[in-house]
Amino acid sequence: MRRHRIDLHAHFVPPFYREALRRRGISRIAGAPFPSWTPAAAMRFMQRYGIQAQVVCISEPGVSVFGDAEAAALARQVNTYAAELLRDHPTRFGALALLPLPQVDASVTEVAHALDELGLDGVVLQASYDGRTLADPAFAPVLAELDRRGAYVFVHPGAPPPDDRPGLPLPAFLYEFTFDTTRAVASLLSAGAFARHPRIRWQFAHAGGVVPGLSERLAAHAERTGGPPAREATVRALAGLYYDTALSGAPTAMTALREVTSLDRIVFGTDWPFGQALTLTAGDPQPELSRSFAPAERRAVEREHGLALVPRLARALEAA
Repeated sequence: MRRHRIDLHAHFVPPFYREALRRRGISRIAGAPFPSWTPAAAMRFMQRYGIQAQVVCISEPGVSVFGDAEAAALARQVNTYAAELLRDHPTRFGALALLPLPQVDASVTEVAHALDELGLDGVVLQASYDGRTLADPAFAPVLAELDRRGAYVFVHPGAPPPDDRPGLPLPAFLYEFTFDTTRAVASLLSAGAFARHPRIRWQFAHAGGVVPGLSERLAAHAERTGGPPAREATVRALAGLYYDTALSGAPTAMTALREVTSLDRIVFGTDWPFGQALTLTAGDPQPELSRSFAPAERRAVEREHGLALVPRLARALEAA
């Protein structure tokens, strides 16, 4: 199979990170078993599904479950491992840096180290930390540093603790993840963070959660509180974000998303290996995308838009 896809929502699980979580008693994430991962397994997955490269990052819980010193050291170890992965496989992987948030000063330091010294492609942030969204004023120095650098920032959701969510007989990743992403977008929007940090290239997971369905309500609220200019600013901010197709490729999600943003802001993602239980069709992890996009549009979503966000990977592929 010809490999052309660029996967902008994929994860990696270094063995030392898995072991650190195991020591903390963490073996499941949002109701799903923590999956196995190796570079070889990732490349077999890519071969099977026509993916040329994956941009990988750590999923929840990141390092926020560890004490400050351990969290900072583990984030540094993860980022060093990611840089080695890029050196070993420069045309097969991109990688996003893990930050030791909610530690602000250590996170600003890690941004500089990961982007300047290690050469990683961007940063992954959780949608919330200890119940605080990214719009929390305490995190402002981190966002300012990312904006100064024009960084690519992928926002990935998590799930609240079991005692803070309904006891539905469903894994929390099916629904809670979408709400966490939605809260992140809504809070950043209401705090003016998108306007204040215009150089950050934001990507939100899973087609933005339920943001497309709420976009008109958000715009109407902005107009009621700030008039037509506030509505226009809200519409413009939502249209300026990037959204991935991971676990969200069905027309029900893509049709709503295309009402919110333009085609060039939609990128391909698989959520592998966490999403592998829902990736069942050999050769095509998201066949439903063809129901929403014409062939040329689908190729742009699956390749060109992603490469525009990761210029180092684009250069590596062109050189190869």
